[in-house]
Order: sequence, then C-alpha cells, then structure tokens
Amino acid sequence: MTSAISERIPSAERREQILGAASLVFGERGYFGATTDQIAKAAGISQPYVVRMFGSKENLFVEVLQRALDKLMASFQATIDGWKADGSPAGEDGAVGEHHEIGRRLGLAYVNLIEDRGILLSLMQAFGMGNDAVIGERAREGFLAIYKLVRDQVGFSPDEARTFLAEGMLLNTLLGLKLPAEYGKDVCATEIIESTFRTKLQLVLDVAGESA
Repeated sequence: MTSAISERIPSAERREQILGAASLVFGERGYFGATTDQIAKAAGISQPYVVRMFGSKENLFVEVLQRALDKLMASFQATIDGWKADGSPAGEDGAVGEHHEIGRRLGLAYVNLIEDRGILLSLMQAFGMGNDAVIGERAREGFLAIYKLVRDQVGFSPDEARTFLAEGMLLNTLLGLKLPAEYGKDVCATEIIESTFRTKLQLVLDVAGESA
C-alpha cells in the first residue's frame, strides 16, 4: 500500500492497522528484535509514516501494550457482566469452589483472544520487561489492574486470583513456545495442551495451523 492510498484511510483505522501489525511483529520478534521497518512492511505502509504517527519504537510498543490490555479488560468485563446478569452461578455442583463458573468463563474469554495472536504474545513480551523504566511500569499497572478486576468484581480470594493469573501465564507460555504444533506428535505436549485448553482445543489448533 502506498502512502497516497494510506492517507485516504481514516486515522483511527490506520492506527489500528499499524497496532495490529505491530502486535504480531513485537510478539514474534520481541521488543529488541523488532524494527519499525518490519512493522511498516507488515502493515503495508511506509516506515516514515509509522514514525510520524507514533514517534518512536518505544511509544509504539507502549500503545501496543495498551491495546492488548484494553481488549483483555473489555473481554473480562463483558464476561463478568454476563455472569452477574445470570445470577452469578457457582458452577456445576459448586465442585471447584464457589467461583468455579466465572473462572471457567473468564478462561474461555482469555482463550478466545488467541484469534488475535499478537495480543497475548505482546503481553508476554511486556511482562518480561520489568526493568524498563517506561514499559515495565505500564506492564505492572496493567497486570495489577487485571488482578484488581477479578478480586474486586468477582470476589476472588488472593489464592483464587493467583491461580487464575498463573493459568493465563501458562497459556501464554504454551502459545509462545508454539507447542500446539507438537499436538499429536509428542505425548507430553499433547497431554498439557489438552489439559490447558480443554473445550477450546480445536480453536487453538486451528489458529496455530493458520499462523504456521
């Protein structure tokens, strides 16, 4: 896409186009491995245009992180609102604690986000940059915002919130390792993938196949 053509696209749409491409590039290559030129090529626009819109690679990464957090928080909030509208059910026989059902729903909402692979991968990249003065601070704020959401709006105990976040990190790790590509080939990989993704297994395998 040429700059002349890109100029005819509304600003908000252009921004989302760049952020979507940047999420994938940053997610796959990491902050230090990615370049604005690679991101521009992935978005189908010129590198100077990316710099003009975001100013620097750091600013772009921070906006990618914010986009991921916003989408995650919106998905979780909608899920919690739906759970409350249903009367905050505990789940089948209350078998795994009183918050079993909302934990299940939030987990499914999280897995659904893998259709935008860049979201989860860019979050994982950001969470590994705690030493960076700018990115680390924003990543900490985002992580604690997720913790606060499930603690305050769902009523998770600290232990329940920890378990929920730990499972999310496991999901990210499996995707980051591209372990779904080993499904059916390696016994251990197959076991942990089935245990982690459960009813969303086919979605994960489909998305993994597309990215490959």
